Amino acid sequence: MTTIPIESATESNQEQAIAVIVLAFAADPVTRWAYPDPHQYLSYFPDLVSSFGGNAFEHGTGYYADGFSGAALWLPPNVHPREDEMMALLQRTIPERNQEEVFSVLEQMGGHHPTEPHWYLPLIGVDPIQQGKGYGSALMEHALIACDREKKLAYLESTNPRNISLYQRHGFEILSTIQVGSSPPVFPMLRKPRSG
Repeated sequence: MTTIPIESATESNQEQAIAVIVLAFAADPVTRWAYPDPHQYLSYFPDLVSSFGGNAFEHGTGYYADGFSGAALWLPPNVHPREDEMMALLQRTIPERNQEEVFSVLEQMGGHHPTEPHWYLPLIGVDPIQQGKGYGSALMEHALIACDREKKLAYLESTNPRNISLYQRHGFEILSTIQVGSSPPVFPMLRKPRSG
């Protein structure tokens, strides 16, 4: 078994990391519920990725696998998404008829975050032509080392039921199911640090 190289994504190569996440989420149930139109998705989702997980680039906690086959944007304890920027973008780009449900889902997602300092994974994705080759697992394992070393919780929301088994293999447990109106389900998941 070969080790998949994981490197830090920085502000200098953030466009490449965002691009692979945009590819990875092209068939994500929740993302495409919010942006069902392909042109709107490709026009607005890269900026949403930047506001949701982009602070990872500034903190050295964005990672990419093997030449941007996959990427993960982790936010360390007490680092948060750029919420004002994200909300303004969503208000401007989500059709008005869908905004109430979208914002209700986001509000419930926010309510499931642990109250204590924790690592947060807003976005992880693998290029669709590279899926099933271990890139997602390698990205998870790389970041979870810090969670365990620091004895911190890790938290994420799964927006695709197909990914739950990956997260469970890495120690995450489902906390709840969020579903509002026509939205697909979102699964908040929490991982306690492992010792040893």
